[in-house]
Amino acid sequence: MKKLLLHVCCGPCAINVARMLLKEYQVTLFFYNPNIHPEEEYVRRLKEVQGWSNKIGLELIEGEYNHQNWQEAIKGLEAEREGGKRCIICYSLRLEKIAELASKQGYNSFATTLTISPHKKAENINPIGQKLAEEYQLEFIARDWKKQDGYKHACELSKAEGFYRQSYCGCEYSVRTKEEGLRIITS
Repeated sequence: MKKLLLHVCCGPCAINVARMLLKEYQVTLFFYNPNIHPEEEYVRRLKEVQGWSNKIGLELIEGEYNHQNWQEAIKGLEAEREGGKRCIICYSLRLEKIAELASKQGYNSFATTLTISPHKKAENINPIGQKLAEEYQLEFIARDWKKQDGYKHACELSKAEGFYRQSYCGCEYSVRTKEEGLRIITS
């Protein structure tokens, strides 16, 4: 069975994607989200994933949390709307880290849970993963996990688990978007 490293942003997004991938892959979870703010929110999401991964027996690797480095990477794009250029850089940073780790640790494949969100466009995320897969000579599982009721199943499964469901993507700018009622790009 091929070994796959799965980038997860939170328990609710991970649960259905991991369930589907476990049918074909030996899955290890990778929690790398330097975008999440404040740190208390980061810890809350991490603990949720840790508890669930322990419960079902999946290995979990935690990446470095360095919000300041993330801030430097998106500098000048703070005013971008959710789903814009700032988010593309954020996706790229996180997918680059997982591709690098997958290559170094002997994984055949990598994937991300990011496309299960109705607020994230697979057509923005998957090309990044595919480009990195070529660069690192890996397989990237390019899917739109929200399709075929994937998001609905994730919500049902996370509710059954009693998962904490956050109300924003993760960074302070996505909180601002929510609070200001700005249009979120979903199409």
